[in-house]
Amino acid sequence: MVNGTMMQFFYAHYPADGSLWNHACEKASELKDLGITAVWLPPASKGSEGANASGYDAYDLYDLGEFDQKGSVRTRYGTKAELQNAIRTLNEKNIGVYADVVLNHKSGADEKEKIKVYRVNPENRKELMGEPIEIEAYTRFTFPGRKGKYSQFIWDHRCFSGVDYADNLNEQAIYTIVNEYGVGWQPVVAREKGNYDYLMGADIEFRNPYVREELRNWGAWFLQEAPFAGVRLDAVKHMTPGFIAEWLDFMRNLKQDLFAVGEYWAPEDLSIMMQFMEATGARIALFDAPLHNNLFTASNQGKDYDLRQVLNNCILEKKPELAVTIVSNHDTQPLELLEATVQSWFKPLAYALILLRDKGYPCVFYGDLYGGHYFNKGPDGNEHEIWLEKCANLDKLLIGRQRYAYGLQRDYFDDPNCIGWTREGDAAHPRSGCAVILTNGDATAKSMEIGASHAGRLFSDLLGNHPAQIRIGDNGWAEFPVSPGSVSVWVQHGQPH
Repeated sequence: MVNGTMMQFFYAHYPADGSLWNHACEKASELKDLGITAVWLPPASKGSEGANASGYDAYDLYDLGEFDQKGSVRTRYGTKAELQNAIRTLNEKNIGVYADVVLNHKSGADEKEKIKVYRVNPENRKELMGEPIEIEAYTRFTFPGRKGKYSQFIWDHRCFSGVDYADNLNEQAIYTIVNEYGVGWQPVVAREKGNYDYLMGADIEFRNPYVREELRNWGAWFLQEAPFAGVRLDAVKHMTPGFIAEWLDFMRNLKQDLFAVGEYWAPEDLSIMMQFMEATGARIALFDAPLHNNLFTASNQGKDYDLRQVLNNCILEKKPELAVTIVSNHDTQPLELLEATVQSWFKPLAYALILLRDKGYPCVFYGDLYGGHYFNKGPDGNEHEIWLEKCANLDKLLIGRQRYAYGLQRDYFDDPNCIGWTREGDAAHPRSGCAVILTNGDATAKSMEIGASHAGRLFSDLLGNHPAQIRIGDNGWAEFPVSPGSVSVWVQHGQPH
């Protein structure tokens, strides 16, 4: 079986020219050759900013670039027909598509309503401030451009638990809506801000059975219209685990092998992420934010970081079957809310750690493979030009995962500045097997066993970072060198690599 590798096929501020779905088609063959087995696409539904929307500002889930709403027919990424063509093209290359699904909130309501709310303390949302007040809030979604096609469901204030703007007061605040489900927020696992149910926009009320039914109906429709192999659920930190479990169970009745990964960003709180996975009955994997934090820290501390600890205290260590490992994503980019950019020198080392080992499901970032360019407003209020730099040798590391990283793994995490491991290879993958060594310090070497089946074979560095050739000893051992601040991946010398 080929090692599975996911790719996030977009970055924050990807050009709003409607080209992404077609771009995915153009890259399908190349991605297949690199060993990509699944592509995570950005939210396909119309956002509140129409053709400029990222999709995380969800407006109409049923509008995949089909209706003239919010000033455009297409979304930021293209039309519905182009999306469907992209999915077909990727599937033809045996690449599954993971849909980015935004169910926590809605934005861009069509009408206001007069509703009763409490202001809450933004730093402790359990604390109600003063008496209830009446405000005019954007909570009614009628989707006039769609005219009831696919669904006639109208969203109103009974479908939401909170908002952040009172139009009649011209006031930005966090308000919890007084509705038939009581006052206050839905139960979530996150401990921050007292209760972190509210994130943005009009926060969806999952205690409303009609809302849950509508979201199930939409899920079934979406799967039919844009057949996907899995979902990336946005903002699960702010959603009640019971709804997530219920929705995934429903979707898996329609598609038994549906993959699911959630965005729960708590890089310094592994325990809360483990609690969330328990609360959802291990139905959903999570991006390994604590591991990303280790990689980020290692890249900043250089030779002062103890590499023996780099895989500790993360999902990969505690529950590897639910760990989706990353080096970068759209939220960690420069000037983004969760900015934590792994430094360029360390990225090849980080990717070796997630791509060439036997545990975890790695996700490669578009910007690291292809680069990117955009403008973004910084905290100083000015526009900044940002260039996403390609990760050196990432294509070769992907080939390394696809062709060589199989079989028994032996670890040599025995030095604070130099770690390594070997994969012995297996019969199902001819010429497989590799030895990986990385250092955040000086040039060095490490004696490691790759297996007697490789005795006498000549090995060379797949990445070209070290010029030597090495012959494996009769006992299956060899001394594998590495250049300063670098990684080498030793594989059988000669073709096909």
